[in-house]
Parts: sequence; C-alpha cells; structure tokens
Amino acid sequence: MKLTEFDITISMENVCAFLHAEKGHDLYEEIMAEMGEMLPAAYEKIKPVSLLAFGCHEEQEVLFVISSVGKEISEWSTQLFSQGDYLRGMLADSMADDYLFQMDHAIQEVIVTLCKEKKRGIVRRLEAPQDIPMSVQKEAFDAVKADREIGLEIKESFMFDPVKTICQVYLLDNDTGRYHNEHDCRNCSNLTCSLRKIPTTAITVKTETEEKIITAERGKSLLHTLQENHIFLSAVCGGRGVCGKCSIQVLSGKLPPSKEDTEFFSEEKLALGFRLACKCYPEEDCTVALENKEDEDFFVLAGSEKEAPAPSFHDTPYGIAVDIGTTTIAMQLIELHSRMVLDVYTSINRQRAYGADVISRIAAAGTGKAAALKSSILEDLLKGLHQFKSRGFPSPCHMTIGANTTMVHLLMGYSCETLGTYPFTPVNIGTIHTTFEALFERNEYSFNITICPGISAFVGGDIVAGLYQQNFHHSDKLSVLIDLGTNGEMAIGNKKRILVTSTAAGPAFEGGNITCGTGSIPGAICAASINGPEVTLQTIGNKAPVGICGTGVIDIVYELMKSEIIDETGLMEEPFFKEGLLLSHEHPEICFYQKDVREIQLAKSAVRAGLETLLLRYGVTWKDLDNIYIAGGFGYQMNIQKAVGIGLLPQACEGKITAIGNSCLNGMVKYLTEENAQTDTEYLAAHAAEINLSNDKEFQKLYMEYMYF
Repeated sequence: MKLTEFDITISMENVCAFLHAEKGHDLYEEIMAEMGEMLPAAYEKIKPVSLLAFGCHEEQEVLFVISSVGKEISEWSTQLFSQGDYLRGMLADSMADDYLFQMDHAIQEVIVTLCKEKKRGIVRRLEAPQDIPMSVQKEAFDAVKADREIGLEIKESFMFDPVKTICQVYLLDNDTGRYHNEHDCRNCSNLTCSLRKIPTTAITVKTETEEKIITAERGKSLLHTLQENHIFLSAVCGGRGVCGKCSIQVLSGKLPPSKEDTEFFSEEKLALGFRLACKCYPEEDCTVALENKEDEDFFVLAGSEKEAPAPSFHDTPYGIAVDIGTTTIAMQLIELHSRMVLDVYTSINRQRAYGADVISRIAAAGTGKAAALKSSILEDLLKGLHQFKSRGFPSPCHMTIGANTTMVHLLMGYSCETLGTYPFTPVNIGTIHTTFEALFERNEYSFNITICPGISAFVGGDIVAGLYQQNFHHSDKLSVLIDLGTNGEMAIGNKKRILVTSTAAGPAFEGGNITCGTGSIPGAICAASINGPEVTLQTIGNKAPVGICGTGVIDIVYELMKSEIIDETGLMEEPFFKEGLLLSHEHPEICFYQKDVREIQLAKSAVRAGLETLLLRYGVTWKDLDNIYIAGGFGYQMNIQKAVGIGLLPQACEGKITAIGNSCLNGMVKYLTEENAQTDTEYLAAHAAEINLSNDKEFQKLYMEYMYF
C-alpha cells in the first residue's frame, strides 16, 4: 500500500523545540520570522510517501512500514549549509523532521484499519536500533519494494537514502482486540529528541471491542491524552469536571479519586475505579476501560434511512448535502436530476470531546486546539465521503454545507477570537465557495463546495437553510421556525420581513447537564409516564435503560407536574428532593433529581421568553401565526402535548405546530437542486434582522416569568 496524501501542517513550535530555541530564547523571534519565509518552499520540496506491506520476520507475521519526505528537502538543507546559511539549513532540516514525525502519527489509524481488515492485532511496535537490528530495515525495504515504488536506496550500513526516512515493524497476532501500535519514548534510544515525552506513563485503553496502548505525558489529564490519540470521550463541559460525562474505569494502576469524582460517583463506584478522565493525571502505568456508547448508534435525523440502491447512473451528476451540527453530522448523497436520496451518512460530531456547546468550542480554539477542531470535523466528513465511495458511487460534483457560524469558523480555520467576545463579530458569514482540494488539502476527490451564508455570530447558515427550505422568501404566510438544539435559534416572518434571535438554551434538550442524561442512543429513556408509584419507561430501540435523552427529560418533567411531585416553582417534594425520582428498580443508578428540574426550567424559560420577545418585536401575537415549525432531531421526536404542558410552547398554538425534521440538511439538498439557490439564501441572510436578547428588558422579565411551570 502506498500513501502520498497527508494533511499535515508543520509545527513552528516543534521546529523551535528541535533547535532548543523555545519561546523566550534570544533567537526565538528571528527563527520564527525566518521559518515563516521558508515554509512555502518547504512544503514544495517535501514529497511525503509511506509504504506498507505485510510480511514475516523470524517466522512471525509483521507489518512493515517505511515513511519518507523525499530527497529535495534534505538537498535543500545541505545546499544552505554549504552556502554558510546555517540557521536556514538547520530550519530546513528540522522542518523535515517535524513533517516526518507527524506522518508517523498520521498513518497509525491506517495501520490499525489494515490490521482489522486482515483480522490481526498488533502485539508491539519495533524500531531499529533499540528494538531490532538495523538489518531488519533491509527486510522492510524489500517487502515494501521501496526501490521500485519511490526510488529509495539502502546502504551497506542499512541506512536509508534519503536520510529523512524512518522504518517500523509491527508484530502481529490473532488477537483482533489489541492494537499496541504507538511509539513509546521510554524505549527509544534517541535521548536528545526534543519531542521526547519523559517522564511518561503507558496507558492501556480498553473498549468493548479492542485494546490499545498510548503514551501519556505526566501533568496532562487523561482526557487530553485520549484526545491527542484520537480517542474521543464525550466531554459536555469541555473538561471542567462539572458534567460527569467523561467517565472511565481504572482496571489496574493508581489513579486516586479527585474531589469531582467524589461528587459524581458513589463509594461503591469509586472503589471499582470509576473516575472522570478530565480530572485524572496518571503518574504511573495503568489500564483503563472506556464505555462511550454515545459515539455508537447515536440517533441523527437525516431524512431517508433506506438502504442505498445500487448506483446505476454513472453519467449522472451527484451532489452531497451536509448539516454540521454542534452535536451531530448528517450527509446525504443526491442524484441531482431526479433529486433521489441515494445514500445517507450520520455520525456524532467528535468535536464534542472539546465541549457540548459553541462557547466551549470557541474557548478550546482560543487555547491552542483550533487545528485539532478543524482536523476533527474534516475527518468526520471524510468518513462520509469514503462510505459513499465504498458503496460504488462516483465522486460528486458539488457539496453544500449548512452549519452554525462557529462550526463554519472551525471548519474553515478562521479565528474564533471575536466570536466569543463583545461585539461578537464573525470573520465571514457570507456564501463561501471553495473546493475539496483547498479545504481538505488533499486530492483524492475533486468537487466544488458551497457553504450557506449566515446572519450573525449566533444565527448561522443552518437557520438560513431552514428558512430557505420552508420558503420564507416566497411565502405570504406568517411563520415561526424554531431549532431546539444546544442553542435555541428562532425566526419569525415571511417574504416581506424576517426577525431572528438566539437564546442560550444549554444542552438539556440533548441530555446534557442532566445527572443521568445521555444522547439519543439505544437504551436512552425517550418517553415516560407516572401513575401513582409506577413509572413506565420507553427507551430507544427498546433496550435496557442507560440514561435519559432530551425527549425523556420533557416527558419526566411533565409527568412530575401532573403527579404533583413538583410544584409550579419546580420544587420537588420529599423524599424526591433529596433522593431524586427512581426511574427503574432494575437500574437504581438512573434517577431524576432536583438539579435536573432546574436545568430544564432554565432551558425552557430561555426558549419561551425568546419566542415571546421575538413576537413582541415583530408586533404580532400567537393567534396571528399560520405555522410554527420545529426543526431538528429533538423536535422531531418530542411529544408536542407534553412540551406545551410544561410551558415550552404556547397552548394556543398546539394545532399549528409541525415537526419538520432536519431543515438544515433538507435546505442544503434544495440548494443542490435549485437554480436560484445562492440568490435566495443570500436574500434571506441579508433581509433577516437580529434581535439581541442580552440587554432586552422585556426578555429578562419574560425569562423570570417562564421559569414557573
């Protein structure tokens, strides 16, 4: 197997570290300036390639891997040294090293995937000379056919030419649940390496299906280390230790409980080793178990879920519509002439590991994680593209993307600094035209990409897409569009006038900040009824209860009101105030608490007050409305009667309320197939006026009023 496409950005900080000239060094600024000038030429001269081949070493099956950045970058470095330009020579050499190290990290996922396809596990990674003799590099050279594939040479000393080439040998066995493929600095003979992570600990990570060893740098949280190794746990609070979602279990080794652990886990669970990954700081080798069900079978609303038909129109243009939500991602492959949905891809947005809401993501981007956030979303989109390709569909000619403003900034690599501070100014909310090659910085596909325009920092292209899908720009009828996600975005109007606003509803509608909350996964409690002492539950997929998703939260609060367990202020009566409401005798760990009632009070009050303020500013009442559209997966599954019952929506409009599903995705499908799509969406974005609720006295008054049930 030959790989030549790598999405790698040379790290200027790493290069400075190679030269022992970190920030604060006398030459730091000079080095950074020189490097900035040299980077374009460095990228041109680096010719990355990795060769992989299965083979045998000493009668054991192995995977040989050789990676190189080519001759040109080394020749450039040599030329600069010969000219007496030592600083630039060292910089060229160090940039090649950094790129090569990043290549090694980038191909690890490919290595694991290849081994899984061959039904092999990885026992250990070997490198010369510390683990194996240098002569094994000749075995690898022959196995991958390096001379024929890339013109690589090997000397009698078993050194490679070009010198910026590395080799690994992975010992394999039949244990398909074990993947010990990462480099361990403790076994490395290069004691002067600037990227050497010493002191380090070895963390054996076990999931329900596999086992992997990663190296953790002491002083870093386990959550951070997992993220660095592309292992993503849900971290709704962004790693602050207040949501309790990033739980792991310590199977061996010592990880003393933190103060936050004692707040979320019982004495029994603490004794069994349950901890919050964001508050774990491993000081010695340990083994931990992950059970992150939210990343598997997460319900994402994407329209047609039918099995993809066999491709039959190879001469027909295809398009891909995309909805990038804060929590989930949905993609549809569309046959453009017939507008037929041919295939669907959905997944959780793995940026969730950096926080559940846009504020957490903005904060993460501002603390050095912007590149990781961009890489995360690009990887998610690539998985969808690879699914479509693997099922035999040809490459699309066009992709349209709808997303909120923060997601667009993270996708495009824009600075999020001004999104999180007053006056909340976006870098770009216009229509964005780019290409696959430009956005992904790789070339296995070739098509145009259009990103839907937004309205403001907090009302983005996803709402414009919804307005477009519901024909607000052509309709005389007065309608309201509400997107009940992590952020409560809403609009009112018709072709003559549109007002929009956004209110901080928080993640309660998606199970976030709820003590036993979870996403829409199999086993999530999605509906409930209370009849005296009996609690009847309905779960997604009729599986055993694992937590409560957003629709279940609405149902439970409504049933608590009906049973008079909570009063109009949201106060739970005893003994529920202290002990919570036990939802299942078979699963006594799943309860609904006073804190959870307060979370839904805050969320429903913010949405209802925002809606009332929007109508007030438009100069109409509920009776003047023709339609109320509820967008999103939560709204699609929500019991409208119970939502009205708790005051989230007005009782007078119950008959006008329609759940319309994923309006953003449907709007992007429409964009692919309508001739005037850009004109219409830009009209909607330009003619929508935003109402800022932060200093609105009427909103504050209504917010307090709708806190009551």
